[in-house]
Amino acid sequence: MTQRFDVSGKVVIITGGGQGIGRAYAHAFADAGAITVIAEVNAALGEQVAAEITARGKQSMAVATDIADPAAVDSLVAKVVTRHARIDVLVNNASIFSTIKMRPFTAIPLDEWDRVLRVNITGTFLMSRAVTPSMQAKKWGRIINISSAAVTMGRPNYLHYTTSKAAVIGMTRSLAKELGAHGITVNAVLPGATDTEVARETVTAQQKAAMIAMRSIPREETPEDLVGAVMFLASDASAFISGQSITVDGGLTFL
Repeated sequence: MTQRFDVSGKVVIITGGGQGIGRAYAHAFADAGAITVIAEVNAALGEQVAAEITARGKQSMAVATDIADPAAVDSLVAKVVTRHARIDVLVNNASIFSTIKMRPFTAIPLDEWDRVLRVNITGTFLMSRAVTPSMQAKKWGRIINISSAAVTMGRPNYLHYTTSKAAVIGMTRSLAKELGAHGITVNAVLPGATDTEVARETVTAQQKAAMIAMRSIPREETPEDLVGAVMFLASDASAFISGQSITVDGGLTFL
């Protein structure tokens, strides 16, 4: 009998898998025996992660992908299907956040607003749409959208980011209704502020310490803290869960 938490042999696309939280997902899935596909706008970072994985004898490939570009998304999916014949899991992780400066919503430039929504919302839509035919053909699939606990916090000074991640939750619920009959589940994970190698210049040490102090588990959140929820949602253990949002923020917020 197949283990319900088993993801071995699954073909898993991780967008934004070249750094930070996405890199942690890629390594975790590879270690669990999955075939990982690193979809990363920064080609060098994507290739580096794929090389790290293959150096350990695991299967991985990197494809330079701008998820906001429909042609790039279609090309990614075509390459994966050509090589592996299917797509089992999509982790919609890529988004614009760490490079955003904290500022009042009245000071957000319109071009920055448009860029954040284009990547964070439209990119998630394009990726989900592109992988669906492969999943429908096999009557099995997992789409895991990465939203943010910034939504439940109502976090100020990141209005475009928070708005985009709220939209991802709505998209998750609607997609779950549309795709459930095809054996595809769609769920969202809401990470809290997570410590990665990607610098966030506008967050002070005092702000970081204050957020940690408000958590039920008062410590820094690491990318590894998010791996369990994502892998659970990618496995058969979550087969009857769809349209749901799981917050992983150390108990800072409660839905």
